[in-house]
Amino acid sequence: MPAGSEKPVLVAQATPAPAAPKPAETPAGAPAKPTDAGKATDGGKPAEPAKAPATQAPAAQQGKPAQAAPAKPAPAMTPEVKSLVDRMQAFYEKTSDFRSGFRQDYKYKTFRRTQTSEGTVTYKKPGLMRWEYQKPTARTFVLAGNKVYAYDAAAQSLTVGSIDTSQLSASVTFLFGQGKLADEFAITKGTCKDCKGTLLVLDPLKDEPRFRQVRLEVDPATAQVLKSTVVDPDGSENTISFLGLKTNVGIDADSFKLDVPKDTRVDDFTKGQKK
Repeated sequence: MPAGSEKPVLVAQATPAPAAPKPAETPAGAPAKPTDAGKATDGGKPAEPAKAPATQAPAAQQGKPAQAAPAKPAPAMTPEVKSLVDRMQAFYEKTSDFRSGFRQDYKYKTFRRTQTSEGTVTYKKPGLMRWEYQKPTARTFVLAGNKVYAYDAAAQSLTVGSIDTSQLSASVTFLFGQGKLADEFAITKGTCKDCKGTLLVLDPLKDEPRFRQVRLEVDPATAQVLKSTVVDPDGSENTISFLGLKTNVGIDADSFKLDVPKDTRVDDFTKGQKK
């Protein structure tokens, strides 16, 4: 992955489209050229919980239909963990919008280095999210319905890609007030000396090619997520710390429109795709 590029965290758990902030890629999967590059986005539907792809059983190699790998039975959560998870989900179900500063630390396991980015994130139901990167480079990512817009001011480029929101994991959609974490993860309490809140460790119940584990640091008093860490299959860690999060502040839908210069190059990967 090239240095200096970002990718919003919450969108990063989609298949096959972009991941939310992962330093390095612009939305893959088929971005679309808006009719007006200056007003690229519109509202969309909120994301749904993800479904793990089917894996082939030996029978599939003999000409028989492949069977999806069954999910492991979820172990019972301790009363303390269940109470916190229930309060956390209820908190986001009641949240119509939020705005927060963020710090992203992406630890590359292979290269043994960490890339740090900072900016602001804004969300509004249903399905509007904007990641505004300020450091180390200025970049903007907007999720609007089934499209992702990536704007790079320095390169004067706008990339538009499609994303199947039905494939987003519950580790993302619960922030949108949807998706039940307990349906997709075994959830336990972790240990963390430096945590300001309670650390919840989420291990997928199904084989999950997109990530190995999710960790959520949750404020036990407010049930807000203070920090989210997604562990990639290769062991790299993508951590987003939410700073000064404010909810239900009355964010306007126009906040998610991109107003870019007329000479901006637009790479549209959604042309010809069925809507």
